[in-house]
Amino acid sequence: MYSENEDFIMSPKNDFAFKLLFGEPKNIDLLKALLCAILKVDKDEFWDLKIINNELQRQFLEDKKGILDVHAKTKDGKEIDIEIQILPTEYMAERTLFYWSKLYNSQIKSGDSYDKLKKCITINILDFKCTPLNMIHTTYHITEDNTSYRLSQVLEIHYLELPKLEEENIEKNENETIVQWMEFISTKNKEVMEMLAERNNDIRKAYSELQVMSKDEIARMAYEAREAEIHDQKTRMETARKEGFEKGSMRRAIENAENLLKLGVNEEIVAKGTGLTIEQILEIKKKLL
Repeated sequence: MYSENEDFIMSPKNDFAFKLLFGEPKNIDLLKALLCAILKVDKDEFWDLKIINNELQRQFLEDKKGILDVHAKTKDGKEIDIEIQILPTEYMAERTLFYWSKLYNSQIKSGDSYDKLKKCITINILDFKCTPLNMIHTTYHITEDNTSYRLSQVLEIHYLELPKLEEENIEKNENETIVQWMEFISTKNKEVMEMLAERNNDIRKAYSELQVMSKDEIARMAYEAREAEIHDQKTRMETARKEGFEKGSMRRAIENAENLLKLGVNEEIVAKGTGLTIEQILEIKKKLL
């Protein structure tokens, strides 16, 4: 339920707030600033950028999480899809390539020639670690293994892993502007946002817009509903993880008990060694006979 709070500020990490902040045509300058930081290009590259926001249809169970995209297109036809994900997703690389391919394939229809295919850039801002690399920002293309020759320019994938902001050497290895944007997106602390706003004019505009959004009652109610949904999803995922762990632990204990019993080890010792009860050990022994 919405309640008045002067100190309340939406978290840009919430995908609803992220799309409101960067996916609205009136905030196109904020989107351009974020893209320039991530892609390391000048703003002139996006002088005619258009926000499309026709989201790719989510087809798999793990994608039914209300994940929101900001989809934009440059005048020369490059497609850019930015997605923020709070909840961990299995097979992140495979999933990314699948949705990149849908974006790429959607550019042409049967009978068209391949020259109509334009570069597609996928940017994933993640609130979980998905690569073992000690970098907040990683970029991927198709290259030849031995020479690093780039086969084609059409594929470009970016991962920005927010939890890695806590690692000590990120500031040394990464572009400062990207770090500032990731800190802004990651934090819910107004003091941190204000500090970042003092250092970066584009973040100052984003923070100002975020304050306006946070005072809008309808937007705030939608934001809080999304926060509740995310909390419920996290709870379900954690419950499933614990249940899976417990089932796995029980299965291993039973397997160990069976092996020990086959070796003729005393039931009481097997029970102590596996953590199972005597009754469970005797039941397992019956099945082995």
